[in-house]
Amino acid sequence: MWLSRFLVVLIVVALCAPAGAQQAKRIPRIGFLTIAPRQSGPLNENHSAFQKGLQELGYVEGKNLIIEYRYTQGSSERLSQLTEELVRLKVDAIVAPWTPAIRAAKQTTTKIPIVILSAATDPVTAGFVDSLARPGGNITGVSGLGLELSGKLLEVLAEAVPGRTSIGVMSHPLNRANLTETKSVARALKLKLKIMEVGNQNDLRNAFSSLVKEQAGALMVMPAILFVRNEKQIADLAIQNRLPAIFYQRRFAEVGGLMAYGPSLPELWRRLGVLVGKILKGAKPAELPVEQPTKFELTINLKTAKQIGVTIPQSVLYRADKVIK
Repeated sequence: MWLSRFLVVLIVVALCAPAGAQQAKRIPRIGFLTIAPRQSGPLNENHSAFQKGLQELGYVEGKNLIIEYRYTQGSSERLSQLTEELVRLKVDAIVAPWTPAIRAAKQTTTKIPIVILSAATDPVTAGFVDSLARPGGNITGVSGLGLELSGKLLEVLAEAVPGRTSIGVMSHPLNRANLTETKSVARALKLKLKIMEVGNQNDLRNAFSSLVKEQAGALMVMPAILFVRNEKQIADLAIQNRLPAIFYQRRFAEVGGLMAYGPSLPELWRRLGVLVGKILKGAKPAELPVEQPTKFELTINLKTAKQIGVTIPQSVLYRADKVIK
């Protein structure tokens, strides 16, 4: 009799116990493919913006969110292996903030949501998504490369160095489709383009030699991961050859390039965090449009302007978000 009563009490206690006592709530886990551990400077600024976006949706790393970081240490060959590790961990989403990482994630899984930051490549042209409005599949994210960006870069450069009608264009072979808008704007502004395809770091010096030989009056550097990684060398070579140069990342002007015009990277990273948060709350990547930048920055380095003998018109200086003196 006493045993029956004891079992009844145990059953009642089990039924009345809160759900959390029966099974601990699972903490969401995301994978993050990056080049190197977080450090000071722009990388830290962008990562902080990413964390801020997550927090807007209620997720705090180390509290109610686990982030599995996988570092390539500069070796893109390791990306497939690292992505496979994240798949085996059954992460709830994979964050791929640069083009090689996006390709590796896309090739590895069609089920786990992939949230991308495609700052240097058009995600539609690259085949990452079906369209910006309807990505389809398991990928969505943020694109920093609006169709009009390359054309706008050329417009700003032409206004900053009027009278220089021969413009060198440094482009990566994989991003030829991005030149369409540039060529259209060049025709409208009656500018002659000298397009130089640069596929690796060793080609950089040869490209500058060719531009000087062909008497290019200024240089526009097209968005590409290769150029982001070598922005300081490009800025130095532009100064050595007295070429006014523009790139789409603010950092280019900060390391010595003449000008930079493009989307605010911290804002793109914040939106990346917001999208990850939405997916963790149940949103489907196919139903989340790829977001495009809404905030752009113009940075001008007047120290470089003086060094290469260029005077930036006041009309351009007035529009600058940051002037380096």
